[in-house]
Amino acid sequence: MKAHATLRDTIIYFSDYEHCKDFMVSLRWPDGKVKCPHCGSEKVCYLAKSRVWKCYADHPKPRFTLKTGTIFEDSPIALEKWLPATWLVMNCKNGISSWELSRDLGVTQKTAWFMLHRIRLAMQDDLSGGMLGGEVEIDETFIGGKARNMHESKKRQLKRKIKEAGTAGGLYGGHGKAIVLGMLERGGRVRATVVPDRTKSTMQPVVRGNVGRGSDIFADEHVYNWKMPNEYYHNVINHLETYVDGNVHTNGIENFWSLLKRGLGGTYVSVEPFHLFRYVGEQAFRFNNRDMEDIDRFVYGMRHVVGRRLTYAELTGKAGETHG
Repeated sequence: MKAHATLRDTIIYFSDYEHCKDFMVSLRWPDGKVKCPHCGSEKVCYLAKSRVWKCYADHPKPRFTLKTGTIFEDSPIALEKWLPATWLVMNCKNGISSWELSRDLGVTQKTAWFMLHRIRLAMQDDLSGGMLGGEVEIDETFIGGKARNMHESKKRQLKRKIKEAGTAGGLYGGHGKAIVLGMLERGGRVRATVVPDRTKSTMQPVVRGNVGRGSDIFADEHVYNWKMPNEYYHNVINHLETYVDGNVHTNGIENFWSLLKRGLGGTYVSVEPFHLFRYVGEQAFRFNNRDMEDIDRFVYGMRHVVGRRLTYAELTGKAGETHG
């Protein structure tokens, strides 16, 4: 594929299985020597008719495919559809809904929903970039529907949950919404994670695990709930008074929140709280690789499909609903 490949180029290129095969082989085995993903043996032969390799080592799983050991494993969907779908998810700024993907690929909405979550698994941050440092903006945001748009029965249910949780923490921090904590290294990467509340015991370990000691932290007035003056230099902006005071602001992380909510509200519409971290990771991936060309972002993301797997049973362990 050419350096400035487009979606059209991708669809045409990967419509040929041999191109899919060459791409996956170069991705998984850069030296060109195909190895068994089960035992690592190079004593394998390719069975072209069935599109599988056979390993001659002595173990119970001698046959494997290009999908074995990846997010695509055991999927009946051909790579000719998987690879353009992966391109779409990794490069569409606001994401792509399962209904839209199902129409584009000619699969059911349920299948497209499962495909999207598998691709999101490859987009999850593996934290290989080390700790954030320098100037780091930290902020929290609430994700959930607006009460004014809810049915009366939903409003009553929400009020009951808030009352049971309390306002000092608990489920969704007592606000009836999911809480996402974001940390943005100015000029660099963002990390975001779903947290159960905004208490000190919850916030401090997350910040310590992602931000290097001695960094300059920029946050709003809510930082007083968890600030650590002995470990970080805190710069606080009070949003009740102003949004920018010289170099003190949280506009960078607020920009990420706007992108995240645009995707959630405009594209996915309804996201279950127990799947929210997957959507947050998806947006963080695109944000952190925003300076790449589409083809480079796609190849970078594809390098993370190996060694990761998500089954339907794992995905729907808590609920069988398929939103987004």
